[in-house]
Amino acid sequence: MSTSPVTLMVARRVAKGRYEELMAWLREGEQLATDFPGYLGSGVLAPPPNDDEFQIIFRFADEKTLHAWEFSASRSAWLSRGSDLFADPSEHRVRGIDGWFGTVGARPPRWKQAVAIWLAFFPVSLLFNFVLGPLLSELDLAPRVLVSTLALTPLMVYWFIPLSTHLLANWLHPAPAPRKATEAAA
Repeated sequence: MSTSPVTLMVARRVAKGRYEELMAWLREGEQLATDFPGYLGSGVLAPPPNDDEFQIIFRFADEKTLHAWEFSASRSAWLSRGSDLFADPSEHRVRGIDGWFGTVGARPPRWKQAVAIWLAFFPVSLLFNFVLGPLLSELDLAPRVLVSTLALTPLMVYWFIPLSTHLLANWLHPAPAPRKATEAAA
């Protein structure tokens, strides 16, 4: 069993006309997960335009705590209650930054991932240092870095990197080029 945090990404495609019910069901699932030991956080990522597939993310301290939640009677009952609200469910586990960039085989090249993270990190770090730099300048290097990383890491992980990957989605995951008429006829 892993001792590092584990993220379970669940994809759910909303059934026609069931959006509000699905959203309530997803909030219920997030609330349910908070009662389990090892729960670190969760979130729902809305689908891109012209799509209806939501990404639901659950993060736990390790494989053991995720497994306890995943195979619990309360989660099983929750999944049963929502079974008619969605179609085509899929689940997979990710570690590290891979979860921000999609499923295996659909992730952009690492250099694009690095650009997306940098584009999120640079302006936030610049603003942080502009606003709080004068206050922190009296601190020695280690405490100054400690304060800045404690403040910036959650902001980056939960808000700005997901925002960056959402805003850059078309660049990170370009649509396949349409086939030419001559290729389609072949």
